[in-house]
Amino acid sequence: MRKLFLFILLASLLTVAGCSSKASFETVSIEKAKELINEGKVTVIDVRSQDEYNEGHIPGATLIPLPELKDRTDELDKDTHYLIVCRSGNRSAQASEILVDNGFKHIYNLEKGMNEWK
Repeated sequence: MRKLFLFILLASLLTVAGCSSKASFETVSIEKAKELINEGKVTVIDVRSQDEYNEGHIPGATLIPLPELKDRTDELDKDTHYLIVCRSGNRSAQASEILVDNGFKHIYNLEKGMNEWK
């Protein structure tokens, strides 16, 4: 009976350990993003195309188009806090997932993207 109890306990612990939450990113409002930028707490990564970036971008933003991001993660510091931006928030959410999947821990996705940036 004791062996059965220990087996059940061990199986339960392994199940709980396997269900630990995956790291994720935080989607932030325009207001929160501006606050993070003004306080110098984030580095801005713009994942739009070169043409979109040339039409206007957040001052100081680094352009890394989404199709290039997977191959360029080694250019980024995993301990830095990044704000990821695109036109509408869709590509930046994809980029945020890529970064989290590659071990980045401090990722913010700009909700609604540059369409709403003023």
